[in-house]
Amino acid sequence: MSTIVTENLVLEPVDNSRQANLCGPMDDNLKAIERRLGVEISYRSNSFKIVGEPKNTEAVVQLLKNLYVETETVKGKQQTITDEMVHLAIIDANVLEQAPTQVDVDYEQMVTIKTKRGLIKPRNKNQSAYVQNVLTNDISFGIGPAGTGKTYLAVACAVDALERQEVRRILLTRPAVEAGEKLGFLPGDLSQKVDPYLRPLYDALFEMLGFEKVEKLIERSVIEIAPLAYMRGRTLNDAFIILDESQNTTVEQMKMFLTRIGFNSRAVITGDITQVDLPRGQKSGLRHAIEVLDNIPGVSFNFFMSKDVVRHPVVARIVEAYEAHDTKMNRIREEKKRAAELQKQQEQSNKDSDS
Repeated sequence: MSTIVTENLVLEPVDNSRQANLCGPMDDNLKAIERRLGVEISYRSNSFKIVGEPKNTEAVVQLLKNLYVETETVKGKQQTITDEMVHLAIIDANVLEQAPTQVDVDYEQMVTIKTKRGLIKPRNKNQSAYVQNVLTNDISFGIGPAGTGKTYLAVACAVDALERQEVRRILLTRPAVEAGEKLGFLPGDLSQKVDPYLRPLYDALFEMLGFEKVEKLIERSVIEIAPLAYMRGRTLNDAFIILDESQNTTVEQMKMFLTRIGFNSRAVITGDITQVDLPRGQKSGLRHAIEVLDNIPGVSFNFFMSKDVVRHPVVARIVEAYEAHDTKMNRIREEKKRAAELQKQQEQSNKDSDS
């Protein structure tokens, strides 16, 4: 029989506007938390009462505190608590799968990135370490499955550096490699040809700066979009450079990109080594860089896992299922290889005894 407890929470400072933002229209945000975490939430003024199992009620108390922090007014604007933010906060609570976790997250000491649309905070320890490495190293690698925030946080760091005038421009690039499809000839100018490949980077920029400002910065070449092949021969000074989908670079392309970095520049390389779209037999430049650049001063590596996925919970489970399948298939291949070697040795032994 499970134990039911009651937790009390008082949100301070008292601010009716922020509290309404937290609760959502018709208390929709609170209802989503109740449904997902199996608790009952009631409130009067700024005093909240949470009833449920001990682990869940403790998680909800911290979750509400964290979301209330998100409602702070930044530069005269209050960030609206969206369904996605509630969803991510529930994932942060990490009680859905009954996994042991430390619920306390000290938001005051976490790395935060300021953009025009508000504060962007890492969602877990791996993301926090990644952002710290990006801010303190010349070259940072973010390696892991889709949905772990590698690209989004890299763009956030780039926007923050640009707005604080640490760099004069942002350069976004990626190899133009189709994901197992042949798209054929693409019409339009260079930007139009490359745009489909860089859509995730555009989406992050639009969210942080707004569509109009991004368009103006692109027109003034403050933000530059270019395919990786066009990097050769350039030296990039005073720039924040992001190489996305780097698992699809060749060894030569990766070396070429890394040697483009000039003075007062910072580079972030993101990729997922489990999703290489290069022709069979061609080694990924990202895999090679991991081997070659280990323990180089000024170069950092952050490896994300399925538990770091901050999209829908099913995405994490899909990543874990693929990882488990790959492990199983590798084990089967190794067993078949050993069996073949044993059979070969047995046949050779039989031949020797016959002779």
